[in-house]
Amino acid sequence: MNESFDKNPSHLERATLGGGCFWCLEAVYQQIQGVKTVVSGYAGGALPSPSYEAVCTGTTGHAEIVDIEFDPQVITYRDLLEIFFVIHDPTTLNYQGNDHGTQYRSVIFTHSDEQLNIAQEVVRELEASRIYRNPVVTQIESAPIIYPAEDYHQNYFQQHPNQGYCAFVVAPKLEKFRTKFQSLIAPKYQ
Repeated sequence: MNESFDKNPSHLERATLGGGCFWCLEAVYQQIQGVKTVVSGYAGGALPSPSYEAVCTGTTGHAEIVDIEFDPQVITYRDLLEIFFVIHDPTTLNYQGNDHGTQYRSVIFTHSDEQLNIAQEVVRELEASRIYRNPVVTQIESAPIIYPAEDYHQNYFQQHPNQGYCAFVVAPKLEKFRTKFQSLIAPKYQ
């Protein structure tokens, strides 16, 4: 568990999502009003305290995730999931774009029965809407131990917007979010 979450007001909630490289998700969720913190990390594997190098082998079972602390009075869990399903492809098993491996799987780690129910409902609605050609393969699981990624992965896009991956992969996802969810962007990012 990330220690920063233990010290915050009790009305804040957590959302833990994996949908490809954590740099993409982090850049988007940091710009949403009501989101207090976004920590890139690893979850869902067997190796305690995994490193980036170990996770990249695809043998630890961990997914790259973002662990989000948010104020549900400002942004709902459902809103966070709706954003999630726009900024990545939930129909591809174990990859997003050029990133391949189980560490890039689409996964929602829930922190309560309420989150579980909302996640299942959103997936059912997506399937019923036939918005995607292929079935949604997003896994929904109870939140396991979450390990923060190394410091150099935190705030990566903010620190390296011109780095190749950021410019050609992260920036377009961020722009897609900003276009579709303009009303949810925090004032300091408008």
